[in-house]
Amino acid sequence: MSFDALSPCGLDYLPCRYGRSKVLFRGPRRSLDKPYVAFFGGTTTYGKYVASPFSDLIETEIETTCPNLGCLNAGIDVYATDPFLLDLANNACVTVLQVTSPRNISNRFYRVHPRRNDRFVEASALLRIIYRDVDFAEFNFVNHMLKRLQLVSPDRFQTVVDELQAAWSARMRLVLSQMPGKVILLWASAHEPPETALEIDTDPAFLTRSMIDGLRPFVTDCVEVVASPDALAAGTEGMVFATMDQAAAQTMLGPQLHREVANALVPVLRHFI
Repeated sequence: MSFDALSPCGLDYLPCRYGRSKVLFRGPRRSLDKPYVAFFGGTTTYGKYVASPFSDLIETEIETTCPNLGCLNAGIDVYATDPFLLDLANNACVTVLQVTSPRNISNRFYRVHPRRNDRFVEASALLRIIYRDVDFAEFNFVNHMLKRLQLVSPDRFQTVVDELQAAWSARMRLVLSQMPGKVILLWASAHEPPETALEIDTDPAFLTRSMIDGLRPFVTDCVEVVASPDALAAGTEGMVFATMDQAAAQTMLGPQLHREVANALVPVLRHFI
């Protein structure tokens, strides 16, 4: 493992805001007065522990401003609830939208924080009826709650998964309907979109190939990037994080995956800008 990875200091992400949005994004802040490609997505787009996320790599290659509008632990709700971010997408030459897990969105069963989508806010009356044997007051994070629900009753949990998938598909179509410009849907993961939903800790959890395919009529193009064996074998090599974050870094894909995403997106973006 590199010296940087073991050093006591992590990256300075230079957090910044754009316009009226209350969301903190990764900096440095880019000027939006000239043509730009907007990058929306979750932790992978943000590039946690990665010094040069794929948006930076692409900016260098296409010589076009590429603001990183990825959000840590984001679901699509970050963009669905922020009109200013939708305006940014509409004013972009192209918007790249990384697909994120359905677990971090508000739905009929529970509500998440509008900006920090991994934060559990409250369970609905319907979920409390389905899970009368669960005390929802003990949960602060969505993942913790979902793991408990699955443990208590795998059968009842399937009802929750079905709702998350339906809510995600509807929310994605809503957001895409408000992005009339060119939109590239990005899948970036350690695995291909599965035929059936994978486990909670799989990233992105609960998404299937049919859900992705269902969005193709609403976007300009779809780009699928599956981490190469070399990228998976690299582990935390090249990542920069504080010593206390080593365990978290080991669950994420590093710089090589970001290079692979950039290599896949650059020729597509050149075609559209």
